[in-house]
This record gives sequence, structure tokens and C-alpha cells, in this order.
Amino acid sequence: MTAQPDVRGDVAVLVPAAGLGTRLGPGTPKALRSLAGAPLLVHVLRRLSAAPSVGHVVVAAPPDGEDAVRALLVDETPPFPLEVVSGGASRQESVAAALAAVPSGFPIVLVHDAARAFAPAELLERVAAAVREGHDAVIPVLPVVDTIKRVDAAGHVVTTVERSELRAVQTPQGFRRNVLAAAHAQLTEPGGATDDAALVERLGIKVFCVPGAEAALKITRPADLMIAEALRLDQA
Repeated sequence: MTAQPDVRGDVAVLVPAAGLGTRLGPGTPKALRSLAGAPLLVHVLRRLSAAPSVGHVVVAAPPDGEDAVRALLVDETPPFPLEVVSGGASRQESVAAALAAVPSGFPIVLVHDAARAFAPAELLERVAAAVREGHDAVIPVLPVVDTIKRVDAAGHVVTTVERSELRAVQTPQGFRRNVLAAAHAQLTEPGGATDDAALVERLGIKVFCVPGAEAALKITRPADLMIAEALRLDQA
């Protein structure tokens, strides 16, 4: 039997957590909002700690908020080095700042939104495994179950979109480190993409899809907090 390579700790995870989360209502930045007794960012860190592939984590904090984030995480003892850097005005700027802080020696980089605080460790491992298998970029997806219609500016339906080819995209998204770096290097207008996979697509690189997880729902609105609390996703 051929021995399997030791892949433990070969992944660096970037957590952009600088967003204000205005759709969630007034208050602290989204990643610092409390749910089920802990801030969303703490829930993220605990799930990353359960993933054996993770060897380093960089959190992009709100500008001038690094000390507050470090204080928030002081009681956490993850099994990997944890670094906090200052994020930017856009998601892309925050990811770029976190990527620049990753030490050499990590060939795989995952980008994971703090808003998806309850994504299970198994999802992260599934994405990382697909990158190891040779894919340059990997995203977790779920089938779209609602009927989708294209609507014009006047509010009239233009057409009904065939949903069999549509997928809802989640995080963590995984990349070969050099691919993600190249995607950010060619970005000239910060804020011009909703996720990092879109930046990679602009390079002409194919993005591979793996099954997502229902527990990785994105917490964006106050109702999402209530849904997460009701489902007790912190126990998932």
C-alpha cells in the first residue's frame, strides 16, 4: 500500500471580517455580532480549529480595529498560528491584505467569509481536497431551488431563467496560492467582484464546484440571525 502524503496543516485560511454589515442593522461590524453566546468570528475560528488541514489563519479586521479583534479572540486557543491584520474599504482589499500576511510554505489558500460562521469543518476539507487534486480554484455550491426570473428596470419579467444550470455559491473558496495572488494583482478597481472566484474567472481559469453545506448559510439580515439561532447551527 502506498503511503498517503501528510497534508495536515498545508492550508492557510483568510477571513475577511472588516465589513460593517449595514444590512444587519446598526451596531458593531458584522463579524463581531454575537450569536448563541459568541461573536460570529469566534464561531468561525472554532470550526476552523476542527479542520486538520488548517495550518495558519489570517483575519482582516475592520480598519483600526485590530486590537478589538485580538481582544475578542484572546481566550481562544486554536491549534494553528492566528494573525490579525487591518482590512480595507472593500472585500477585495481585505482579502489582499490577509493574503500578503500569509507566511511562505502554504500552497493552498482558502477565503472564508465570517458571515458564514457555521460552515462545518467537513466543507473546508472538501474544498481543500479538491485543490490538492489539481484544481486551481474551487467553490462550494448548492442547487438553486427557487424559480429565478430576469426583470427589467420597469419591474416587468423579461424571461424565466433555467435553474438547472444555476448554483448558489458559498465559502470557503479554495485556490492555489499563486492563482489567487495573480487574480488580485490584476484587479484595478477594488470592489468590482462579489467573490474571489469571479476574479479568478477573469484570468480565464476554470473554477471547479464541490457540494456545499446547508449549515454554511450567509448571515446578512436580522432574520438570518434568528434562523441561525433557531436551528442551533452552533451545534452543527
